[in-house]
Amino acid sequence: MEKIELKNTLPEVFALRDDIYSDVWHRDVTFERGHLYLVEANSGTGKSSLCSYIIGYRNDYQGIICFDGKNIRQHKVKDWVDIRKRSLSILFQELRLFPELTAYENVAIKNNLTGSKKRRQIEEWFGALGIGDKLNAPVGRMSFGQQQRVAMIRALVQPFDFLLADEPVSHLDDANGRIMGEIMMTEARAQGAGVIVTSIGKHMTLDYEKTFSL
Repeated sequence: MEKIELKNTLPEVFALRDDIYSDVWHRDVTFERGHLYLVEANSGTGKSSLCSYIIGYRNDYQGIICFDGKNIRQHKVKDWVDIRKRSLSILFQELRLFPELTAYENVAIKNNLTGSKKRRQIEEWFGALGIGDKLNAPVGRMSFGQQQRVAMIRALVQPFDFLLADEPVSHLDDANGRIMGEIMMTEARAQGAGVIVTSIGKHMTLDYEKTFSL
């Protein structure tokens, strides 16, 4: 996948509002593979909705979203399975981890499906992010900031053309946020992928090529 295009897209919940001032909604916007974007937003302006629309988890929007010129409303379930396995990865704001499983098991579930990374690489990421001693800890007993790091590692254990990171450092200190950003961008560059980071304030300090305001 080379391009994600939004064409006059708008969440249906905003349809009756006439006070939408946005760089994304009701605009033509293109995200290109290999580039780095920041989407800044206030709470309640549709930031997480945007991610859910792109990943195909929700379709309550007006307008069109296209992958390489094809309207994503035309995709069948089997198409989405392949897209989410090989083209799109996401770190959800709410993380969506399994609390009863260990940190490593949460990552391994996806890695076993994709066969993307060796255990040694995964353990190196855990160590670099300061959670090397949490590999076998149940996620439900970890802090939210620790869980964010686990969720990022999980997002990286697959091939992807685009990575969506929805408020990835909201509960991290600056040092861990910097390390996570470095790991994320190193992997994205290795895959030639595009990265879309969202934020309602605190965000990774990266060399964003374009910033959008919702």
